[in-house]
Parts: sequence; structure tokens; C-alpha cells
Amino acid sequence: MSPIKIDLNCDMGESFGPWRMGEDGGVMPQITSANIACGAHAGDPGVMRRTVRLARAAGVAVGAHPGFADLQGFGRREMTVDPSEIEDSLIAQIGALAAIARAEGVALQHVKAHGALYNMAARDRALADAIARAIASVDPALIMFGLPGSPMIEAGRAAGLRVASEGFADRAYQPDGSLAPRSRPGAVIHDAAAVVTRAIRMAREGVGLTPEGAEVALRVDTICVHGDTPGAPELTRRIREALQAAGASVSPI
Repeated sequence: MSPIKIDLNCDMGESFGPWRMGEDGGVMPQITSANIACGAHAGDPGVMRRTVRLARAAGVAVGAHPGFADLQGFGRREMTVDPSEIEDSLIAQIGALAAIARAEGVALQHVKAHGALYNMAARDRALADAIARAIASVDPALIMFGLPGSPMIEAGRAAGLRVASEGFADRAYQPDGSLAPRSRPGAVIHDAAAVVTRAIRMAREGVGLTPEGAEVALRVDTICVHGDTPGAPELTRRIREALQAAGASVSPI
């Protein structure tokens, strides 16, 4: 069996002003790639800079996490938008984080769209193309994260970008490989042991599970953990240790 290499990523920097979101300080040492909010769905310049510094200190790769300009909805509400507007917005968001990272002596590794934008692009090629164009415009060396087998991966490749297929250890999947809607019972996995087991199966076997427990083929390069999950630092540590015990090399893309 060939060696398994897997990246662990986490959405971070999602605080805003005095409002605190997630456990970035505790999670950061356990991951290998940080997706940092760019001020549209969450985050602000101060939070962005502090999060870049946290990542740099922990030796974690830094990526941009742009989303819909929807602070009240945390970027999780689907919106009707023109792809050109999304392209412009993402160039601005990625560019802002790239400038902050540069000020801290850090280069961006990747871009991962957030929330509703991610889910919509996973089924809408025009939207996925707009995301890919934005990334390529800022820096064609950036890696585009996306849902395995989705238009996001196709769009990234068509734009000449490197791509990384992403799995979610704490989410259930639909038979077509898309994420089960959060409103569906069993879509979000809260049992820590089950989340750890799912992460290992994704990395070693290339499978996810439906809410009913049926297997779904998912070849992944990176696995997402969520920093706002209760007990996130301990859960992320368990996932990383379990992956390493299963023979996986946990490292940035």
C-alpha cells in the first residue's frame, strides 16, 4: 500500500470585533492548513492579522476563506448573485488576506470558499468558474480547495490551478457525494469517536457515509475540522493522532 498523505484544515479567524468565534488558539497546533476568513462573512483586519500570526507561530500553512458578504447570516445563506460580482468580491477578499500575510512574512498556500458560496459552487459550474478565475487572477500558484468530483474541482483544473479535494469528518454525505443539508437529521456528526473513525476511513479507504450509514466514494487530499465545535482542540488532536497511528503522514498540501 502506498503511503497516505493527508492535510488537516480548519476554518479560522471568524471572530469579529468583540465577538469571539471558535477556539483558534487551541486548534491551530493540531492542524496543517488554516482557512482564514477575509472580512466578508466573518473576520476583520485585526482578526485576520492575529490569525496569520498564530498560524506562522505553529508552522501551519495559511489560506484564504472568502465568502458571501453576509455577516448577519455568517455566509451560510444562499444568495442570487452574478458570477462576475463574486469574482470581483473574491479578488478583493483574497487580496486583502494576501497583503496581511505578506506583512507578516507569510505566503498564501490555498483558497477555500466558505459556506453557502462553497455549496452553491459545488453544483454550479458558472459560479465555480468565477471562484477559479478570481484565485488565478490573484496568484495562479494558489491551490483551490473543493468538494470531490464537483464542478469546483473541474473549474480549478480548467483555470490551470492545482486543486485539492476536501472531505468533512463531521458531516454526512448524500449518495451523489454532496454534503447532506445541515437541516437533515444526522447531517452533522456530534459523536467525537464517530468523527475520528470517519476521518480515518476518508484518508485510508476514500469513503464517506450517508446519514443512513451507506458508503459514498470520496477521494480526499485534505480533511476539514471545525474550530467552533465544542471541544474542538481535543477532537482535532484525537483526529490527528488517530490518522498518524493509522500510518498517515499529516502535512500541508
